[in-house]
Amino acid sequence: MAMSVDPILALALCRERIDSVDLRILELLNERTSIAEEIGRIKKEAQLPIYEPKREDQVFHNVTSNNRGPMPDDAVRRVFERIIDEMRRVQKNRMEDKGQ
Repeated sequence: MAMSVDPILALALCRERIDSVDLRILELLNERTSIAEEIGRIKKEAQLPIYEPKREDQVFHNVTSNNRGPMPDDAVRRVFERIIDEMRRVQKNRMEDKGQ
């Protein structure tokens, strides 16, 4: 006889796992932001533009070609479009804060 799992308990456990994953994602996003800030400083010194469409295409190719699912590639691309947009905003704000 199979024992049934309480759906409320199962849902709570899944949500705990999601909360844990969210904190790991947050840590990685903050690490990525620190690197983007460094890139912004380098670009400022070299007088390079913040927006680099070729580099963005490289990022999209990197993440979609390494995607093992279950998230579909188009969803991965949309997530990274948003991440890149926010990183660009961070770089722009840093340059403006520094009097650029």
